[in-house]
Amino acid sequence: MDSNLPPTSVSPPDPSPAASPSSLDSSTRADSVRADSTLADLGVKDRRETALSPFAEIFGGPDGLYPGARWLIYLAMAFVLFGLFTSLLNSLRPQQVPVWWTMLGEIRWMLAAVLPGFAMARIEGRRFGDFGLPAKSAFGRNFWVGAIWGIASLTALVLVLRAIGVFSFGSLDLHGARILKFALYYAVFFLITAFFEDFFMRGYSQWVLAQGMHFWPAAAMLSALFGLMHLANPGEAKIGIAAVVVIGFFFCLTLRRTGTLWWAVGFHMSWDWDESFLYSVPDSGSIAPGHLLNSSLHGPDWLTGGSVGPEGSYLLFVLIAALWFLFDRAYPEVKYQVG
Repeated sequence: MDSNLPPTSVSPPDPSPAASPSSLDSSTRADSVRADSTLADLGVKDRRETALSPFAEIFGGPDGLYPGARWLIYLAMAFVLFGLFTSLLNSLRPQQVPVWWTMLGEIRWMLAAVLPGFAMARIEGRRFGDFGLPAKSAFGRNFWVGAIWGIASLTALVLVLRAIGVFSFGSLDLHGARILKFALYYAVFFLITAFFEDFFMRGYSQWVLAQGMHFWPAAAMLSALFGLMHLANPGEAKIGIAAVVVIGFFFCLTLRRTGTLWWAVGFHMSWDWDESFLYSVPDSGSIAPGHLLNSSLHGPDWLTGGSVGPEGSYLLFVLIAALWFLFDRAYPEVKYQVG
């Protein structure tokens, strides 16, 4: 051997002993415990669910029923009540139907829309007035101001149609006490109509859906449904449906700025009263019996509205644009409360 070779170096032993299998198992178990604890904190550890869990997640969450689910409950109650009232009226219907019988049919619609609102107020833990019809404001200033705006608006439209030669007032169709009789009858009739349509589309429905999709998206959707409701009216046309949608959207503006439905109810009542009784023109395709005048519309349908009446005139969209502008200036403050 070569004695000049360097001596072989020997590494010193590692002072830390190699991990034993038992210590590895302990470490793994500790990591597993920590992981299970983390999963439990995240609500993932227990993956079991009941047979009703899918439906619970569809209709409700940690804060209770979703707004859409509560709206469906309201609609279901309205549908059931409407069916019950319809069955009752059918059982009482006389062979010779008098004029006032139509008011009972309108009351049926109103009760089917309004009564579930009281039930939903209990479910929501709210007052019924929070849905747009507070009793303290009933037939107050907003109602009468809205009624004046309604009369003035339709009068302006009719006068324009008269000025361009497509509307004639004609002669009186009623005389004496019958004028007052039918004037009062239709005032009550269209007040009931306004209660039904405005509360059903812009009362509880608007309030609950605005919680889930904000005010104006809910207003747009419900205004479209408001138009679809009028498809069943005889003599209705596409332009008339579009006009109803626009009018419904304008009513949503009045709700947002006044804080209640009373302004819209007053406008709605007086507008329909003017059409059906005072100016005796078609209202959504129907001519009411017991109207005041033998008036007539003559000219192109796009101008007169044809069988729909002035609501189907293209001039109505100009009128609603003007109303939106004027109302925005007169009522600039948002007063509607949701939640």
